[in-house]
Amino acid sequence: MTETPFSRAKLRTDVILAVVFGLMGLPFALLGNAADLFALVLFVGALAVRRFSPPWSLGVAWAGATVQMAALRDLQIYDFAVLGVLYSCAAHGGRLVKWLGLASAIGGAAVATVYLQFVKPLADGASGLGANDLLGAGFVFVASVAVLVLAWTAGLLARSVRDGREVRRREEVANRERSLAQYRFSVEQERNRIARDMHDVVAHSLAVVIAQADGARFVSRTRPEAASGALETISGVARGALGDVRVLLAELRHHEGGAPQPVLDDLGALIEGVTGAGLEVVFDEQGERRELGTGHQIAVYRIVQEGLTNALRHGDASRPVALRLAWREDGVDLEVSNYLRPDDAEVASPTPAATRHGITGMRERAQLVGGTLTAQAGDDGVFRVLARIPAQPGVTA
Repeated sequence: MTETPFSRAKLRTDVILAVVFGLMGLPFALLGNAADLFALVLFVGALAVRRFSPPWSLGVAWAGATVQMAALRDLQIYDFAVLGVLYSCAAHGGRLVKWLGLASAIGGAAVATVYLQFVKPLADGASGLGANDLLGAGFVFVASVAVLVLAWTAGLLARSVRDGREVRRREEVANRERSLAQYRFSVEQERNRIARDMHDVVAHSLAVVIAQADGARFVSRTRPEAASGALETISGVARGALGDVRVLLAELRHHEGGAPQPVLDDLGALIEGVTGAGLEVVFDEQGERRELGTGHQIAVYRIVQEGLTNALRHGDASRPVALRLAWREDGVDLEVSNYLRPDDAEVASPTPAATRHGITGMRERAQLVGGTLTAQAGDDGVFRVLARIPAQPGVTA
């Protein structure tokens, strides 16, 4: 079986080149006899199918050489077609044909030496063979082997280069597919976790709305001011729940139950836990806290949690991690920055594999609450996670 698949374009190109080669050798064949013309046709045919069918090409080339030797003809220009045939056997033939090409190169050199140094001279009327003839035969054999095997070796090198490119191409395709699968898996995992968070947020909000609505219904006649306060609470909680429901319907397909979810007030415990693990955290909160919905608070907490976790696992634990919350009128800017380990080349790359999944999850969380997130290593050796989470008016933090 040949290594190169059939291609009409390649076959057309080989036929054209073979015809051009035949036209170049035709004047020399016309100076000879019919055997030269027949051998020329066979060699042209061998060149025409050298990539389409290397076995046939090798066999036809041997047939042309046999016709030429049977007619006791001298070397002709069309004999150079053998070099192209041997090249193609090594470059495009199957395992058997490839090694038959090498055997043909060595065997052809021996046959050519015997024919040119012994058979042809005797047929032309030479009286005998001397020491000089044997020395000349050795020289012809070595030269023939060198030329023929060189053509076969060139084909083998071309085959190796082509196979190497194909292997690299397949590796690139496999790496892209693996990266895509890992990305999809990480996104799906993160969405499942977000679904659990949203489930708790919506369930809590609806429970508050139901309780306040029942209370307002009972006291609406006797205590109108209490009913008004209940309706105000319902308005705020419902507005926050509506935002979470919109995120849920737009981005998630299913939801699961889960444990109570953290909010901004839990950041202190999170920082204490990381500090207890041996990582110094410098926390700086600037500005006055704004109103954030429960889902937005969870997003802030999870982003901080993932950023500190990445710093603990992949950063320089001997240097402090900076955590900054800068409150603005329309939300909060969050930054987690840590120094990279000098010897951690993987983490220092633009897309570190060790933190890729965590970054995907953080970015997914920020986007689902209407925010943005970037994470990258700077030239100063510091890895920064920068997020902007919008406020959600009408809900108390």
